[in-house]
Amino acid sequence: MSNTTRKHTALPKAQILIEALPWLVRHNGKTVVIKFGGNAMIDEDLKAAFAQDVVFLHHAGLKPVVVHGGGPQISAALDKHGIVSEFKAGLRVTTEDAMDVVRMVLAGQVQRELVNLLNQHGPLAVGLTGEDAHTITATRHQPEIDGELIDIGLVGEITEIDTGAIEALLADGRIPVVSSIARSQDGGDQGHVYNVNADTAAAALAAALGAETLMVLTDVEGLYEDWPHSDEVISRLTASQLEKLLPELSSGMVPKMEGCLHAVRNGVTTARVIDGRVQHSILLEIFTDEGIGTMVVPDAPEGDAQ
Repeated sequence: MSNTTRKHTALPKAQILIEALPWLVRHNGKTVVIKFGGNAMIDEDLKAAFAQDVVFLHHAGLKPVVVHGGGPQISAALDKHGIVSEFKAGLRVTTEDAMDVVRMVLAGQVQRELVNLLNQHGPLAVGLTGEDAHTITATRHQPEIDGELIDIGLVGEITEIDTGAIEALLADGRIPVVSSIARSQDGGDQGHVYNVNADTAAAALAAALGAETLMVLTDVEGLYEDWPHSDEVISRLTASQLEKLLPELSSGMVPKMEGCLHAVRNGVTTARVIDGRVQHSILLEIFTDEGIGTMVVPDAPEGDAQ
């Protein structure tokens, strides 16, 4: 390779690194909570790229915290154990038998795999569930449908977050990986633990940790302007603008966008929904001027965000 060719190939790389500089400075020492989900959880290449991104953030001076659920893996395991899922008003009922499987899959399978992927890059990741050190406490969630409370079993509504264990891990230079299971508010004296929505758990943790950013990986490019008539993605919107849009959103997007709204209304500087199907989407979002996906910012003061 001649000197000229070498210069031409090296220069774009240097420019990419320089573009990241202001973002590196801005995010240094800041906590970022990342909700891992969707296709990125299933596709092997995307999983490996996700682990690289999180380790990169760590080495770039950020403090990543990963929160995950595991819908597809839970469904597969319930089928395998012959546990039929009952649905009430579109919501899965989590029986005690099902909860045993949920706990086993989240803490024993999905979390372990993620911890191992991260730890290929050094002794970094530590797995925990919301049960550990009272990290997430919940009470039984009973949705109201047509004025009637529906019992959907061991599904929890988060009542309290204790960030002590996560903060201790971050202070020790570790990457916490949190499974979305919560302890019962009554101290679990009946042995109850609850299955909690991972988007909601990530948002609650981001707020409690005073995170700079909440990032939610999804299987879409972001929030669409006028779906299904247009695939224009809204790149930035305020909390109030998002609140107006909530009633029109598809059911899968609601917990994600409600989570973003909760985060920015409770001290998180920005919340972003990004396409987990794009390799290294996390790095593109945090370290480039354009970013990708949809970013939610607090209402005021204007001009303060990003």
